[in-house]
Amino acid sequence: MHIGLIGGVGPAATEVYYRALVRAYAAAKRRLALTIVHADAREMIANLEAGRAAEQAAIFADYVDQLRAGGCDAVAVTSMGGHFCIAELEKISSLPLLSAVPALNSHLAAYGVRRVGVLGTRAVMQSRLYGVDSVEVVIPADDELDTVHSAYVTLAASGHATAEQCAYFHEAARKLHEEQKADAVVLGGTDLSIAFHEADLSFPVLDSALIHVEAIARAAMQ
Repeated sequence: MHIGLIGGVGPAATEVYYRALVRAYAAAKRRLALTIVHADAREMIANLEAGRAAEQAAIFADYVDQLRAGGCDAVAVTSMGGHFCIAELEKISSLPLLSAVPALNSHLAAYGVRRVGVLGTRAVMQSRLYGVDSVEVVIPADDELDTVHSAYVTLAASGHATAEQCAYFHEAARKLHEEQKADAVVLGGTDLSIAFHEADLSFPVLDSALIHVEAIARAAMQ
């Protein structure tokens, strides 16, 4: 399968997807066929915050058409935040979509935890990972949701994490574990790994980007 990725939303996540796919194919001794288009992170974030799912789906559909013209067989969006319009995109996409949501649902069911916390955009958190039902999903307190959302979109747009941003997200994850009794915390923003790569935490942290990549690679290698 020739994989198409809608990248750029944000740039750090795109790099995570690319490197992880390269590793997966190298481990399997398979040749990777991959094309990436670069979407506008600020445009997507503006549509996400305004709830303009149909508008963003139409933008993504144009990128899907580009990937189809480039020979791709299926497409994945490299952003959990970008999945806020995945249902709308599925209706108009010219290629099959490899969604992160069923991948997360299956992974969490097999992982063996009962309760997970999630960090990411407001849409990801309030939707409880877009309706994942294999585990109970808990989110930051109401008065913290906007702060987590703003901190995340700032990180995603910049493509890097400061020491202060890392400390903030580590504390937010700790609260989910200690105060809301989450057995593990899901990085529900695909850029969040850049804030956790040196984290020393006493509980599991699951990267939604890597879970999605694993599912993409599995589907593509069938």
